[in-house]
Amino acid sequence: MTITEDDLRGRVRQLLASQDPRGDRMEFLRAQFDAGLAWVHFPAGLGGLDAPRALQAVVDAELASAAAPTNDPRRIGIGLGMAAPTILTHGTDAQRQRWLRPLWTGEQVWCQLFSEPGAGSDLAALGTRAVRDGTGGDWVVNGQKVWTSQAHEARWAILVTRTDPDVPKHKGMTYFALDMSANGVEVRPLRQLTGEAEFNEVFLTDVRIPDDYRLGEIGDGWRVAQTTLMNERVAIGGGPAPRESGAISAVAAAWRSRPELRTAAAHDELMRLWVEAEATRLTGLRLRQQLAVGAPGPEGSAAKLAFARLNQEITGFELDLLGAEGLRYEDWSGDTWRSERPAAVDFLGRSPGYRYLRAKGNSIEGGTSEILRNIIAERVLGLPGEIRADKTVAWKDLPK
Repeated sequence: MTITEDDLRGRVRQLLASQDPRGDRMEFLRAQFDAGLAWVHFPAGLGGLDAPRALQAVVDAELASAAAPTNDPRRIGIGLGMAAPTILTHGTDAQRQRWLRPLWTGEQVWCQLFSEPGAGSDLAALGTRAVRDGTGGDWVVNGQKVWTSQAHEARWAILVTRTDPDVPKHKGMTYFALDMSANGVEVRPLRQLTGEAEFNEVFLTDVRIPDDYRLGEIGDGWRVAQTTLMNERVAIGGGPAPRESGAISAVAAAWRSRPELRTAAAHDELMRLWVEAEATRLTGLRLRQQLAVGAPGPEGSAAKLAFARLNQEITGFELDLLGAEGLRYEDWSGDTWRSERPAAVDFLGRSPGYRYLRAKGNSIEGGTSEILRNIIAERVLGLPGEIRADKTVAWKDLPK
């Protein structure tokens, strides 16, 4: 059966007739998921209707006009943008039924345990070990992860481990879902340039993971992780956004409201950045349209690369425009991490100085810009790959 826009509008009307949008928020979100209106491109029974991804905009517009409650993408973005597509692609039916609904409603926050102190840009070098406890038993995990956003709030994590050190580094990796409340999981805050602790380091000591939390085959963790990473880069760089949104909106607002800041040179630079921001936004929309007929490809790396560069240029221009005034920013170095710091960063609601500092991380998080350039060169442009002498060497024999 082909789902049309009229079909979706009718389903939204049925949802609104059965659930008061002004009532219990969580009950409404659960009902929306069960009606297949959470992410319409997902399979029926898993929050979707097997409809084209582009039709989600129809649902969102109808619900917005009814002032219906929404989930919080800033708080559960890792779950929505990374964990969910990975679970859908590589998970079992039982895993999809168990995790997707509370993930989408926000009842369960997810985090991403990938990077390690010795394996950041080179994820395949990771050393967190997962060892099987007997035949068919649980896995026992030991290691350390770093730069983990939302780990202090997360109920679940997506985790990549080393299960076979005797094969080359891109093999012998296995991917799991991890219960963050399990014994042996320790989360510690990491302070960043802005003074706040937006992310964490996570220590795993004899953590037991049931085998039915494994996503994909044993030793196939690198392939499963690629699903996560490609979706992550689209989520960061190719998300839907209205015209003049994001970092450029703050600069444009200051320009319009404060004529004393205007100069001819600043005008030319603002126009250049505004045009680039609009071109990047439209490219992101086109990328999401391509996703309606297939899985994310390496093109998502270009969207994320452009987003990071542009965000840093815009926030730098904003400080130049404001002069000394732009150097002021909130100091979060004294917060208590768990109880006072925001669950998710409100980038536009903070000061220009904060935006400038925070944007520096855009070229690191979600894949460094250097790595993304390699991906674009090799997988999009078809240029010769970098010479990598370690690709055929067993992981245990690599220098550590």
